[in-house]
Amino acid sequence: MRSILCLCLLALHLGAMAQDEPLPDLRNKRESFAKYPKGEIRDDLATFTIGGIDERIGKKPLERIPATDYNMRSITFEGNNTKVIITSGPFDASKHKLTYYAEKKYVVKIDGKPYYGDYGTIPTTGIASVIVIVNNKDTVALPPAAYADLYHPDFTYSDGGTIKTHNAVYLSADKRKMYIYMVNSEAIGKYEVTWILQDNKYVGRVIDSGIMR
Repeated sequence: MRSILCLCLLALHLGAMAQDEPLPDLRNKRESFAKYPKGEIRDDLATFTIGGIDERIGKKPLERIPATDYNMRSITFEGNNTKVIITSGPFDASKHKLTYYAEKKYVVKIDGKPYYGDYGTIPTTGIASVIVIVNNKDTVALPPAAYADLYHPDFTYSDGGTIKTHNAVYLSADKRKMYIYMVNSEAIGKYEVTWILQDNKYVGRVIDSGIMR
């Protein structure tokens, strides 16, 4: 129910932006939690994602690698012989092809792809890299396609003056799978993305937008 409400709120917001011309949401719904096939990975995702909260009951929480450093531009997780570093960078519109809707009022594609993070407007920041170091030596860099359409990363938030983060890294019970999780700003509410690695190889991602936190 919460997911449905969030999606409805997002649709209303996008519609209000375009007034009489509803702004189409062209983003790939097949990457959502709801579309992810049943199995161990889906069960793991349900333990921490908001998209999977309706399936969380009875599932054991995953081991979490702690965030050891985070600021406005990056976040680092370190533990269990693993280190994960996510960094951001500025968005230079002159270096990208922007596709507009409704007489160039709203941006709906960047470099030919729908995107996340302030959908409908020109982003100011994006994810520059996601790097995983395992066994303190072997580097696994996520392919740019895994984050090139993700903008407005949020590494921190303030809770009563205390700086915290929503982001996390989780390990499956068999330690073969790693889940790198981020919650970032959207036109209304947030969007969440989880990058999935298995046997130290990137195998896919799950994204849900219109998240309210």
